[in-house]
Amino acid sequence: MPPKSDFAHVTQLTTLNFITAKSTRAEFALEDSGLLLQIEAHAPGVYRVRCAPAESLHNDKLSARERARSEMLLARQEPIGELAVCSILEPAQSGWRLEQGDIALEVICSPLQFALYRGDECVLRTPPGAALGCKQTDDTVTWQFTAELDGDDALHGMGESGGELDRRGSLLVSDIAAQRSLPLVWSTKGWGLYVNSLQRVEHDLGHDHADLYRVQVQDAIFDLFIFAGEPVEILNQYTALTGRAGQPGLWPMGVWLDQAPGQSTDDTLRLVQEFRDKQWGLDVVRLAAPAVYGFQPDKATFEWASDRVPDSRELFARFEDLNVQMAAPSFPGVLCGTHMFAEWEDRGWLLINDDDANAHTFPGNEVTGGQDFGLLDLTNKDVYKLWSERQRQLFDEGLGAPVCDAPFHIPDGITARGGESGSLLRTVYPLLVRQALFDASAGHKTPQEGVVCSSDLFPAVQRFAWQTGPQVTNDWAGLEYTLRTALSLADSGVAVQTHKLGSAAHSTASMTPELYIRWLAMGVFSGNFSFQGIPALLPSAFDDATQELVQHWLQWRYRLIPYVLGIIEDAVRTGLPVQRSMALAFPADPVAQVWDTQYLLGPALLVAPVLKPGNQVQVYLPEGDAWWDLNTGWRYEGGTTWTVEVGLDTLPIFGREGHMLSLGPTAQHTGDFNSARILDEVWMFGMPEHSPVVMRNKIRVMQMQGSSYIKGLEGLRILPAEGLEVKRRGAEVRISRAR
Repeated sequence: MPPKSDFAHVTQLTTLNFITAKSTRAEFALEDSGLLLQIEAHAPGVYRVRCAPAESLHNDKLSARERARSEMLLARQEPIGELAVCSILEPAQSGWRLEQGDIALEVICSPLQFALYRGDECVLRTPPGAALGCKQTDDTVTWQFTAELDGDDALHGMGESGGELDRRGSLLVSDIAAQRSLPLVWSTKGWGLYVNSLQRVEHDLGHDHADLYRVQVQDAIFDLFIFAGEPVEILNQYTALTGRAGQPGLWPMGVWLDQAPGQSTDDTLRLVQEFRDKQWGLDVVRLAAPAVYGFQPDKATFEWASDRVPDSRELFARFEDLNVQMAAPSFPGVLCGTHMFAEWEDRGWLLINDDDANAHTFPGNEVTGGQDFGLLDLTNKDVYKLWSERQRQLFDEGLGAPVCDAPFHIPDGITARGGESGSLLRTVYPLLVRQALFDASAGHKTPQEGVVCSSDLFPAVQRFAWQTGPQVTNDWAGLEYTLRTALSLADSGVAVQTHKLGSAAHSTASMTPELYIRWLAMGVFSGNFSFQGIPALLPSAFDDATQELVQHWLQWRYRLIPYVLGIIEDAVRTGLPVQRSMALAFPADPVAQVWDTQYLLGPALLVAPVLKPGNQVQVYLPEGDAWWDLNTGWRYEGGTTWTVEVGLDTLPIFGREGHMLSLGPTAQHTGDFNSARILDEVWMFGMPEHSPVVMRNKIRVMQMQGSSYIKGLEGLRILPAEGLEVKRRGAEVRISRAR
């Protein structure tokens, strides 16, 4: 059940007067409140609305800590848009129109009202006299913003959902970890909102009032970004504003294996050898909790857990011999009862209890092996630097990636050195953990390249490309759940969510061979996935026919790596995710949005995972494009529904006309890839119009006189669509209609 709404009574700000306008900003005075309203053209199609006392908004001299907090949320601080301000003088209302090309924000002065326009269409409007409210007490300022919703507003984003991707009717609170919320909301009508705050933000998306969206935040300054445009444009601008994903390297794109709880490293390496012997692709082993390294009891240096890693050099050598990388669990703390706990408590390097000024003791968990611990105060720059540098030493030693979930329950009454506590500390802490680990794993590479395995959600999480998927039940419902969480996070700006093929935490009785292969096929056509190391969820648990199908799909995975990594490289530039929901990709097609378990894998492939037993699957092909069946080569017009037959060696996958799919060679691990020849084959879906998405893309398409001329296909096999012919001329390939 959703939480009960707790929106405080606020005083509505109803009347304002124009003060001044510059090229990027307009300012208004709110009568009788002493508040100033600033509206800024932060970027094309993006307005920043801020409200606070004038002295707060005009104070450009931020302290170092205030600047650091601001940079946690905003990658771009300065506006890059321009405003044209004109008056609205009508008998019924007066105000101002703030224009950016064909995008405009109207501000009505009395009663206060906002209206956002794309061309002549109003896509977002606030209720007259109830747009913005404020409640001030001695120690808090509460702001409330309200917008009207109509029947066409499907609301997307807002974090993880295992159910409907349309979040309308939800009530979400930012710092309640179980709600898995994120701060961006957008509508298929063409608007989006982002509240820029590290404090608690409450979103009522039509929960209490079906026709209203309300957001409430307790912060000194009300800071709201309003976006106008198609959903892909909104994600582009949102991620340009708040930060985009760091780049993973090649090896994380290969297949992962999660070590079973309690399994020895020797047994895990024997499993790796089995994968190699049976030619099942594999690149990474993720070790299970508890943490295999941490601070020594009496020294500020890391040591490996002697019971699991008696000799780290030998272990890394064994991993290297098998061509696999290691990902290992860590945590940002020290165990209670050690010399380091006592010393760092005295230094103030641990999170402190307000009641007694002592370090707060957190109860033991899976990662600490059940031992109580104290959390490092990562708001202290010296502590942050120490922990990150110690992690980097392990990457220099050979560690591939850290694994760290930090949704620690930090109760009220716990304070960090900078004064952070309560909802602010709960929001900031996992962000600092992920950033410190990414700094360590990426090192000094330019551009930064590395992955941090974590399921934590927080504002700015989209800066980190490797989000770990949820633990799910081993049944058809679990398969659908992990898919929906990936699509909902993608709607929220997260580039990649990886999937687990089942879960060691649940009964495996329902994991049939059919379900196993359907789950694997979906994982292959996604950002990535991991096998689970318990015997019942390994390929060897199934019959020979199923194991052959496993090999078939893993070959597909490695052939897809250049394409999938190319999508992530695009995410670094555009903010668009790997798995794209129908609402994100086709907002003008309401029928497509009903088929909300289909998705685009990058720009070129439509994937319809099989989510129930049987070989018949219905697929909807969105209107506006033609689609080519990868299994048959047949062409279908968009806006149509088809029932297709799919055996366990196939999946309903359709290529988007005008695009190409660039495939790599069959491999057992990414070490087999030849960097000089990363591609093997190109499939064309109709006449090529778009340069293909592929890692380190050097393939370019140019159209002229009804033909496509392509550079960068030297030495590759080319599979043209029916009715096209290929002619090679040196380094150039010409695609034309067959005569």
